[in-house]
Amino acid sequence: MEGLVAASSRVAPVRIHLRQKHLSFVSASSVQFTRRLYRNRGQVGMRQHPKLRNSIAASAQPLEATLSPSGNRLPSKEVLDVWRNADAVCFDVDSTVCLDEGIDELAEHCGAGKAVAEWTARAMGGSVPFEEALAARLSLFKPSLSQVQDFLEKNPAKLSPGIVELVKKLKAKGTDVYLVSGGFRQMIKPVAAILDIPTENVFANQLLFGTSGEFLGFDKNEPTSRSGGKATAVQQIRKAHNYKELVMIGDGATDLEARQPGGADLFICYAGVQLREAVAAKADWLVFNLQDLIRSLD
Repeated sequence: MEGLVAASSRVAPVRIHLRQKHLSFVSASSVQFTRRLYRNRGQVGMRQHPKLRNSIAASAQPLEATLSPSGNRLPSKEVLDVWRNADAVCFDVDSTVCLDEGIDELAEHCGAGKAVAEWTARAMGGSVPFEEALAARLSLFKPSLSQVQDFLEKNPAKLSPGIVELVKKLKAKGTDVYLVSGGFRQMIKPVAAILDIPTENVFANQLLFGTSGEFLGFDKNEPTSRSGGKATAVQQIRKAHNYKELVMIGDGATDLEARQPGGADLFICYAGVQLREAVAAKADWLVFNLQDLIRSLD
């Protein structure tokens, strides 16, 4: 397409400034969730941010609605064996590695937060094709290159409690770690840098800009730009490295899709930020605290 450029072409790259003192790490005891939702479920940590709390309260439903008292919160021996012996672990980014949905936060920065968040909820619940939701959300605010740069400067990554420790522990065991996201590379690169995950282990979408920095769309050749794309990405990862056992961790329907022949052997639903009950009910293992995953590796 004439005038269409990616980060590696004619557009000046997004400059990301990583200053350790600006990174936002979140205490695991900073928020009390409603008693109805998390009765006897323990506490989930995140910043006391009213918008984020309201988003979670609106989208989450009590586990009792769909799961038995034990449900899939206690992993079977088979599940634990796969988890402990995995050659590779693929993490979703938004509402898993990070506490927020990146596109929602970028839209908020650009003045279209509410409308975009509604589309995100539909997409993550699996009610609309991902590519349709992605195009619709971007069309609502059409972020320019300068807006993306400004957003990254003013909004350091907000990581989920325990994710740094978990990634370090996996890597110490010799497990390869990947980020597989429907979000954008421009926004995920700082996260990958914090976690010391190489660029080649990041599978995500790419915003496209014109020569003057104007928004042109997104790269539809990226597998994660469409429904089933995470499954495709995970299959590519597995085939390229001949992994024997691979695990996918995430919160949404697109993450669940990755568990299929040739893809992930195991899907762990992390509901510490967002509980999507239709996804949680089909997970091999449902966790609300990443410390559960860390301790299980011992």
